[in-house]
Amino acid sequence: MKKQLIREYLMPVVKIGISRQVVIPKRLHDQLGLAVGDYISVELRGNQLVLTPQELVEKRLDEGLADLKHGRTVGPFKTAKAAIRALHARRK
Repeated sequence: MKKQLIREYLMPVVKIGISRQVVIPKRLHDQLGLAVGDYISVELRGNQLVLTPQELVEKRLDEGLADLKHGRTVGPFKTAKAAIRALHARRK
């Protein structure tokens, strides 16, 4: 238990690989909900390198196109009421 408590407070240290690659520790990766193919912006603030997860339109567009391809969509609808009815019916 003592080791676990100490680990929670230690800052992870990682090694830079041959191609300047850096491995994000699993705990941090999971906390941020990152997945293969996600984008991260890289920024220099003073002497710190700051990595920030990014949502890119291209990724969301790819996900939407995959939904269309696999039939995970509803519609099109002529009115908003028709769309709402279909969503309520699908929820049941």
